[in-house]
Amino acid sequence: MLATAGSLLRLRPGRILRCAPGAPREAARRSVALLRPQGLPRFSSGGTPGGSGPQGPAGKVHRVPAEHKPSQFDKKILLWTGRFKAMEDIPPLIPREMIDAARNKARVKACYIMIGLTIIACFAVIASAKRAVERHESLTSWNLAKKAKWREEAALAAQAKAK
Repeated sequence: MLATAGSLLRLRPGRILRCAPGAPREAARRSVALLRPQGLPRFSSGGTPGGSGPQGPAGKVHRVPAEHKPSQFDKKILLWTGRFKAMEDIPPLIPREMIDAARNKARVKACYIMIGLTIIACFAVIASAKRAVERHESLTSWNLAKKAKWREEAALAAQAKAK
């Protein structure tokens, strides 16, 4: 994650810190938190920057820069995942990251639902198979009966053709 090349210190892709030539290696080992630009606000989706301070009249204020207008489907996903309580609570513009997070959460919920339905279907097949065993039915007996019927039909067709 940290790579030094001359007077440049690469923290991660896209973030480069310039070090003075001949600076001690301890300068390169400083915490990344100390290198965060000071004075820039950190925004969150719930409340004011930093999580403290007054909130708006509606209660929860979304301070993340909003640049995307959600579709009706996006609004339904935001409601289903519990991000908002009512359709009226959804602002006209919301950040793309919020929609992506809601879609990921909805995808996981849908997977859990499919897993549950698969388990229920497995139990239904097991119950059906147990009832078929009680009636002395099996796939082998069905297959043998079907082939006997085909042979009989073929024999009748051959007799009709011979006449």
